[in-house]
Amino acid sequence: MSITVNGLDELKKLAGSDLGTSEWIEVTQERIDTFADATGDHQWIHVDPDKAKEGPFGAPIAHGYLTLSLFIPLFTELLDVQGVTTKVNYGLNKVRFPSPVKVGSRIRLTAKLAEVEEVPGGVQITVDGAIEIEGGAKPAAVLQSLSRFYA
Repeated sequence: MSITVNGLDELKKLAGSDLGTSEWIEVTQERIDTFADATGDHQWIHVDPDKAKEGPFGAPIAHGYLTLSLFIPLFTELLDVQGVTTKVNYGLNKVRFPSPVKVGSRIRLTAKLAEVEEVPGGVQITVDGAIEIEGGAKPAAVLQSLSRFYA
């Protein structure tokens, strides 16, 4: 379920709030292969299912940066900021990949709006997020993301 805010003042009031959990999405071999083509990272652990079955994880795994890139579409399910002119991904303070995402796994995002601070012309938000693997003991990614919203 998405939280919708209209403008920066409403966004500021959400500081410290739990944003909830996104829907599950499946990480398919096709998605992994498309990411490999886009980035030029064709390491066998990602794109060679037969060889990957014999590897350390028993199956192909998603690139860590593929998992990280899914943060944005998952995050947009949680928070919709309206009444602003521009939304910018500003970067990351930290990111870790505690557990690999095997092909066919489903992942989702759990997030908290840790901080909202003013910047010239808008606000910067800090989001603490965990990308969970369905049935997994550890998350696929733990991150702190920065985004800016301008009036």
